[in-house]
Amino acid sequence: MVKKGKVYFKDMFAGIITETENGYAFYYDENYINDSGAKALSQTMPLRKEPYESSTLLPFFDGLIPEGWLLDIAENTWKIKPNDRMGLLLNFCQNCIGAISIIKDETEQIK
Repeated sequence: MVKKGKVYFKDMFAGIITETENGYAFYYDENYINDSGAKALSQTMPLRKEPYESSTLLPFFDGLIPEGWLLDIAENTWKIKPNDRMGLLLNFCQNCIGAISIIKDETEQIK
């Protein structure tokens, strides 16, 4: 099953992050890239058409996941395992502190 999340920078749709059996990928949305106000999500992920791919969750996104007592709440309340990084990202990062939000894309889940 592929898990997907819509990534927003402030209120602008910036791209899609996916998890597959092979790892993770983030794709900037073409309309976002072409927007004059578009900004890179991080210095390590400048705007480009090619996807960012990794066998582990990309460090920028992994850094958005809470740690410590807040991570413990996720484990106990939502029964999300700490090694399910995409599950944590999709459940915790809808209202991140800062400009980034990630909304679970349930309409495009692939089994």
